[in-house]
Amino acid sequence: MGLYIHVPFCKTKCPYCDFNTYQGIEGQMGGYLEAVTTELRLWGDALEHPQVRTVFFGGGTPSYLPDGDIAAILGAASDAFRIDAGAEITIEANPGDLDDAACRGLRRQGVNRLSIGVQSLDNGLLQLLGRRHTADGAIAAFQTARQAGFDNVNLDLMYGLPNQDLGQWQDAITGLVALAPEHISLYALTLEEGTPMQLWADQGKIPVQDPDMAADMYAMARDVLAAAGYHHYEISNWAKPGLQSQHNLIYWRNEPYLGVGPGAHSRLGEYRFWTVLAPRDYASRAEEWSQALSSVWASFGEGELCRSRTVDGWEHIDTETSCAETMFLGLRLLDGMNLTASSAAVGRDLATRYEAEIRELLAMGLLLREGDMIRLDPSAYLIANQVFTRFL
Repeated sequence: MGLYIHVPFCKTKCPYCDFNTYQGIEGQMGGYLEAVTTELRLWGDALEHPQVRTVFFGGGTPSYLPDGDIAAILGAASDAFRIDAGAEITIEANPGDLDDAACRGLRRQGVNRLSIGVQSLDNGLLQLLGRRHTADGAIAAFQTARQAGFDNVNLDLMYGLPNQDLGQWQDAITGLVALAPEHISLYALTLEEGTPMQLWADQGKIPVQDPDMAADMYAMARDVLAAAGYHHYEISNWAKPGLQSQHNLIYWRNEPYLGVGPGAHSRLGEYRFWTVLAPRDYASRAEEWSQALSSVWASFGEGELCRSRTVDGWEHIDTETSCAETMFLGLRLLDGMNLTASSAAVGRDLATRYEAEIRELLAMGLLLREGDMIRLDPSAYLIANQVFTRFL
């Protein structure tokens, strides 16, 4: 399985962000560290120390944690689970946190892959996004990571931003290509309900987004990145050959993963569940669970979720739901999904279950099929949700 570790702390919270993150609660970092290492130990016992293929620190800003905390968390994870030798261990990082000491410290603590939130290489857009770094600072952070020995780095960029034009976007894409990271993720800005940026748009303080402009930016990026040798392997992700995000592939293949930390989500067996949101509540519940636990659980199911004090809710994933999710997650992978292998994983013949939907989408030119392989037609990349909803 994959292991996700949520770090809820940020030095500043960006106005577009609706993730479970907080600024100004650094005083809770010590309690968080104790809670997350406790939760890892308890889940390791509950699941009988399963094998872990990838570890991903997300947030929030994991790079904002004090030096040594990542090592402590990875140490607890190594005690609780059988982490593969050579496992991909990723941490999300803000460019402003990545000086030489920090990069070398992350390497020393066991991190072997960085995901750096560049978001833009235009200082005006960075200011609009509330980022605490400059374009030059982002480039310097990447170069510092390289000098510290990181040879597997992802860079994030956002497009479809208010006031962003094609020239700015071309500069950003070509600037990233010049750095030659192993992986690039591109995300269109979504104005989430309740965020400051969504309020600004409602009040007319920033322009309404232009979806056609965003589509042009996506098309431009595909051309530039293809010419630079990047493989477009998932709708929003490009990688040099063989360097796809192994952790995110677990999600897209609908394989099992455990999430720890406040607000983290998991999918194990026939259940999806999530952890309590508030960091202070999370810390107290981890302590309660530790005190209440009297034995190792023999199997995983609803009973275990009830006994885990950090879990705030769950849902049972029936066969029909599992089939639908396997289809629309698998089709995000642009090389396609193998219907026979995917059918074996869910225990149902997907080609038969979705025969009418697949036939319709093939006729519409939105899907391509070659034997057991099925994939999105490139013309469907911008309207992929229109394909995915057919399976729900």
